[in-house]
Amino acid sequence: MIPELEKFFRVNKLPHIWCPGCGNGIITRCLVEAISQLDIDYDKTIVISGIGCSSRAPGYMNFDTLHTTHGRALAFATGVKLANPELTVFVITGDGDATAIGGNHFIHAARRNIDLNVILYNNNIYGMTGGQGSPLTPTGHFSTTTPYGSVDRNFDITKLAIAAGATYVARGTAFHDKLLTDCIKKGVENKGFSLIEAITMCPISYGRKNNFATPANMLEWQKNNAINVKAAQKLPPEKIAGKFLIGELHNEPYAEYTAEYDKLIAKYQEGAK
Repeated sequence: MIPELEKFFRVNKLPHIWCPGCGNGIITRCLVEAISQLDIDYDKTIVISGIGCSSRAPGYMNFDTLHTTHGRALAFATGVKLANPELTVFVITGDGDATAIGGNHFIHAARRNIDLNVILYNNNIYGMTGGQGSPLTPTGHFSTTTPYGSVDRNFDITKLAIAAGATYVARGTAFHDKLLTDCIKKGVENKGFSLIEAITMCPISYGRKNNFATPANMLEWQKNNAINVKAAQKLPPEKIAGKFLIGELHNEPYAEYTAEYDKLIAKYQEGAK
């Protein structure tokens, strides 16, 4: 382990349970690096998760943490932030946890623009509970619940977040780890709802069924199919077709929910005197 990051982990809980080749460890390291580089107050930081492979991460992290019920991480996080707006709140969630059972919570947390930093580990599958297809499983791809290929149209979670009202939205990958760390840092600096989609790999439940022989093949796919949003602005449409964008996709500040809520309380407390 990188010595300067060791203090952020519950070392006695290691080694982790993630499968060999899983990208969740890379994403978790990116998050911890962002926290370290921003010099966030350790005692005013909390990490909250729901259920799934990604959501095991807080158990290894040496902060105040909450491991909550399936799909409800953002509901818990909303309560935490409202109760103590001074806290820096991170939400670790997966593509199934956040966009299926947790989809309604996701939309309304973004709509409210409450100051939460959501790191969505997207491995395109329900990795922990049997390899079922999720709302982010690409059309035509295989899972235990789509053995002949999914006919569903998958979400672009970044576009959904922007449409719902998120004020900072970005995407990185396990391959583009430095970019991902920078995106997380910028998300924390945004005073509002921030979504950072982290494209990661599940070599067992997803890779085996979708012609990825090794985790390295999955990283290579990320390398070859991601285009930085800045570079994309200079490319013709045919060079972007079939690819996905990484980097900062949306940054549009708006009034933050807890700050507006405090103003409302102050207004009526003053009127009551």
